[in-house]
Amino acid sequence: MTTRMDAEIQSLNALATEVVERARKGGADVAEAVARSGSHLSTKVRMGEPDPVTKARMGEPELVEEAAYRGLGMRVIKQGRVALTSTSDLTPRGIDRFVKDALELVDLSQEDPFAGPADPDLLAKGALPDLDLYDPEGGEVTAAQALELALRGEKAAFDADPRITNSDGTTFSRAAGAFAIVLSSGFSGGYASSYSSLVVVPVAEDEGGKKRRGHHYTAKRYLKELDTPEAVGREATRRTLRKLGSKKVPTCEAAVVFDPDAARSILGLMAGCIMGSAIWRKSSYLIGREGTKVASDLITIVDDPFLLRALGSRPFDGEGLASRKHVVVEQGVLKTYLCDSYSARKLGRASTANASRGASGGVGPSTTNFILQPTSTPAAEIVKSTKRGLYVTDMMGLAFNALTGDFSRGASGFWIEDGELTFPVSEVTISLNIDDLWQRIDAVGDDLDLRSSTASPTLRVSSMTIAGTSENAAE
Repeated sequence: MTTRMDAEIQSLNALATEVVERARKGGADVAEAVARSGSHLSTKVRMGEPDPVTKARMGEPELVEEAAYRGLGMRVIKQGRVALTSTSDLTPRGIDRFVKDALELVDLSQEDPFAGPADPDLLAKGALPDLDLYDPEGGEVTAAQALELALRGEKAAFDADPRITNSDGTTFSRAAGAFAIVLSSGFSGGYASSYSSLVVVPVAEDEGGKKRRGHHYTAKRYLKELDTPEAVGREATRRTLRKLGSKKVPTCEAAVVFDPDAARSILGLMAGCIMGSAIWRKSSYLIGREGTKVASDLITIVDDPFLLRALGSRPFDGEGLASRKHVVVEQGVLKTYLCDSYSARKLGRASTANASRGASGGVGPSTTNFILQPTSTPAAEIVKSTKRGLYVTDMMGLAFNALTGDFSRGASGFWIEDGELTFPVSEVTISLNIDDLWQRIDAVGDDLDLRSSTASPTLRVSSMTIAGTSENAAE
């Protein structure tokens, strides 16, 4: 980490320490403050006129947006009452108002017998792991550099094939910042982090004037670990062109193969249902299912905060507890829910160190790097071994009832026949109770890609309802 970021973390820690001490002197039983600072840059280019000599489209800047922030959030607890306050006014007068507001609000709050800080005995102690989450180069990308990267991605998409005639734009974004947390129960800590991403969205015209959009992206903590803009642009074009000629298929029951991006969306639904907050609120189909079979034997899901440079990694949670790796589902068996201290108390158990603290100081459970473990089965082999079914690359809309597990989504992708992708498919809906979906997974691929904090390899569900046309036009 750079000296500059070390100094910033120390400055934020001093700021948080000051307001915690003042809140305690003002009568709060517990005071917990988080101080944050950072900046965000987003640039977008789109289309542009063809170069008169090369005829290549260079793209034109459409958006340059940059913002910096520095602020405080605090949670105070007094006699079982909780209040949250936040401010970006860090003048002496602003901080005075911030602390005063917290102390006034807590007296107006309702008492909650489950409110309270994390168990002091569980707080992180000693040296914490350095997970290498901050890239000085990525955190300081200028608007000019960001526009150049976006232009290169946009140009590569157009240069890859003349059938790309339009674009929804290419976006390069970066974010970097630092935060510090100080708890009156005795913990203080902080770290810096960064993030960079490039997204390319080409458009091609299909029969009947329909616009087919595809996209591809790359996202990492470290700028130099991003795929090149040229590679992202070419892949975005490939994914767009393969949608040309899309059609519906007859309504049927068939196997469904989810590519990693689509599978990640399914995994995200599981993440929401194993949160302690969902369990105590009785808004999850997994209530009372610990120790039971909730998925096929092929499914092992971990929550791992210790992956170097990964997007969900953190050395400690939002309540100062040392991060822990959890096996959430092991060979299909649900092993644990993920809890912060509040949901753990509601459920009569201990926190799993999965608290996340928002900018206002509020706390709730969250995942870190939530990963469905890959197998040694090549993803291509999963398609090749599928006699008949749908290969899903994109999903849209969502009808999901977390309590009953009822699930349906619009989908597009490719029809599989005798192990081959035969033609592109669009405007269909796939549905199945999510409990049955996880139980029916009969293949898991080897193509895990950690471009996001929730990640999955290719999955195959043996049978789902695919709603398309009522006739056999596609056969």
